[in-house]
Amino acid sequence: MDAIRTLKLAGAALIVVASVNAWAQGSESAAASTATQGTSKSAVRKANRALSKKVAQALSKGGIDTTGINVLAKGGAVTLAGTVTDPTQIEKAGSIAKGVSGVTSVKNALTIREGGQ
Repeated sequence: MDAIRTLKLAGAALIVVASVNAWAQGSESAAASTATQGTSKSAVRKANRALSKKVAQALSKGGIDTTGINVLAKGGAVTLAGTVTDPTQIEKAGSIAKGVSGVTSVKNALTIREGGQ
């Protein structure tokens, strides 16, 4: 009898812990959606394009050949995708992108361009 009662109490405690965790996650996503609710989709797209352009210009000014690089921005998160000719440019491009105002994170997916491509 005591074992059954102990299992019931342990199960109840587990349910309480799981529900508190789920409740905390739900409130975070609600806060995030409320924050973006005030801006229109076109304004968000315009801001993302402007940030992409700003990062591409910074890369070009920093001596990176941007002809094979795509810069994608979404809410401050920037992704660098494409190819560069020199392996040292991969790290350099990432550090330049991190230094641009408005950039919150950088995902560097650049690769080295093989000869003849």
